[in-house]
Amino acid sequence: MTAPPEMRDLAHLLLTYEAVAGKASEPVESATLRVYEKLRQSLGEFVGVAGFYSLASRALALAKPEAPSLNAARVSGDGALQGLGEIETQIDMDNDLAGEGGIILIARLLGLLRIFLGEALTLSLLRNSWPGEVFDDRNSEVRRKA
Repeated sequence: MTAPPEMRDLAHLLLTYEAVAGKASEPVESATLRVYEKLRQSLGEFVGVAGFYSLASRALALAKPEAPSLNAARVSGDGALQGLGEIETQIDMDNDLAGEGGIILIARLLGLLRIFLGEALTLSLLRNSWPGEVFDDRNSEVRRKA
């Protein structure tokens, strides 16, 4: 079973936004890690560390069969994603293997959020983490699908 297309579209939107924002600020971490950390911070306040750990661990377990590049990644007890940075630096990002794994992981996490929190609350949490441009009217089609 693969991640739903609407969740992949939303994950791709968030990763693209962070990739563009990251180029302007000279980041030290990947777009996937930035998206993940924003979700971790926002959701951690809402569901707590243990709740986020449970969601993130399950999302990673669901994503690994679809993206074998994630096999070295793991979620630590505090919810941090470990091992992904090493994977992404070893793979040329232009060939999109690591990027595809990131999309799948974030899509799985978003899908679980939609299941457990509902569509409206999930989108509200996302808007708090990415105010403005990510969820403007140009992206209303993705919002309707999510």
